[in-house]
Amino acid sequence: MAITKNAKKAVRVSARKRVYNIRTKSALHDTVKTLRKAITATEPMVTTTLMAQAYQAIDKAAKRGVIKKNTAARKKSRLMKQVARTKK
Repeated sequence: MAITKNAKKAVRVSARKRVYNIRTKSALHDTVKTLRKAITATEPMVTTTLMAQAYQAIDKAAKRGVIKKNTAARKKSRLMKQVARTKK
C-alpha cells in the first residue's frame, strides 16, 4: 500500500490513466473488428468508411501511447492488404 503522499497521488493518476487506456484500446479493437466483418462480407462502400474510422482509432491509440508506432503501422498495413484483396 502507498505510504507517502506522492505515492498515493501516483496510484490515483495511474488508475485514471488505466481507464483512458482501456477505453482507447477497446475503441481500437471494436473498429478493427467491424472493419474485418465488413471485409469478409465484401461490402466495398462500407469498408471505405470503416477504413477511415479504423485508421483514426489506430492513430489515436499510437499518439496516446496505448500501442507503439510500429504496431500501428503494421495494423494499418495489414488492414489495407485485406481491403485490397477484397476489391480484386
